[in-house]
Amino acid sequence: MKLLITGGAGFVGSSLALSLKRDYPHYEIYVLDNLKRKGSELNVARLSSAGVNFVHGDIRNKEDFDSLPLVDALIEASAEPSVLAGLDGTPDYLINTNLVGTINCLNYAKKSKANVVFLSTSRVYPIKAIETLNYEEADTRFVLTDDQPVPGVSSKGIAENFPLDGARSLYGATKLASELMIQEYNEFYGLKTVINRCGVITGPWQMGKVDQGVMVLWIAKHYFQQQLAYIGYGGTGKQTRDMLHIADLYRLIDWELHNMDKVNGQILNAGGGVESSASLQELTKICQEVTGKTIPINQVSENRAADIRLYVTDNTKVTNLTGWKPELGIKEIVSDITKWLDENRAALEPILK
Repeated sequence: MKLLITGGAGFVGSSLALSLKRDYPHYEIYVLDNLKRKGSELNVARLSSAGVNFVHGDIRNKEDFDSLPLVDALIEASAEPSVLAGLDGTPDYLINTNLVGTINCLNYAKKSKANVVFLSTSRVYPIKAIETLNYEEADTRFVLTDDQPVPGVSSKGIAENFPLDGARSLYGATKLASELMIQEYNEFYGLKTVINRCGVITGPWQMGKVDQGVMVLWIAKHYFQQQLAYIGYGGTGKQTRDMLHIADLYRLIDWELHNMDKVNGQILNAGGGVESSASLQELTKICQEVTGKTIPINQVSENRAADIRLYVTDNTKVTNLTGWKPELGIKEIVSDITKWLDENRAALEPILK
């Protein structure tokens, strides 16, 4: 198989490329990346030493695809992934990367007759609809109830039939618009495609920031003994997310690549689920246990723009269709990332501290 992974020097793209090359050494794998995100340059040497072909390019530029060979499959993992992107200025880079870039990818896949695996986001679900769901406030977290005002949500989390009416962040809007284009190319050009709406993805080699990659950020702040804050929802740290280890995501993508006929045209939620979820308060306790360090955490009552109290993925559809479900829990994720920080401290300290 010949593969192209866009965003291939980013956290998700490089992790998928290296895992695929490890498991299928005879596959010819190309990655395309513009190296815009700080820390992505560290992955170039890792990719090259593994035998992955790195191409410095930008999905916004149609001509950057011209030098690439035709492939059998495309994994679209490139994105401006910040929920806050474009809110404090122009959204041009966001839109040109996340929407126009996806269209360029689709045209390249059409030319190649390649199957497309698209990494979308749970952020396609509207903010106000999520914020008005029924929940309970437990001692350490917010919890969804089974009694809900809209379909597609239960105590198991949010499913694919959750209503899509309403605003969702500019980032979420570009990803949803890309999903719509993918469905058109699937229907009218015959491209085989699958869309994965991923929850919070995390793991080693993610360069965490406050607006994207919060899991690594939280662990790194403990590790380097710096300050954090519970922001919004009264400053209690009860806002809750499910976390998906990149190794678990890889198992799903691997299955989809090799069983495309079984998932063709599907939209699938993929996240850690209730079993691999934590509030910030709970995550803090686990970070203290694993790193052995306690740091000051401020409390800020006011909510941030585009934030949500609670998101957990209902994986029922993807599990029924593929047999896949996450295997790694929160403590295993924190331990894995801490080990990575230990082993690469010199390289990571200037980026994450």
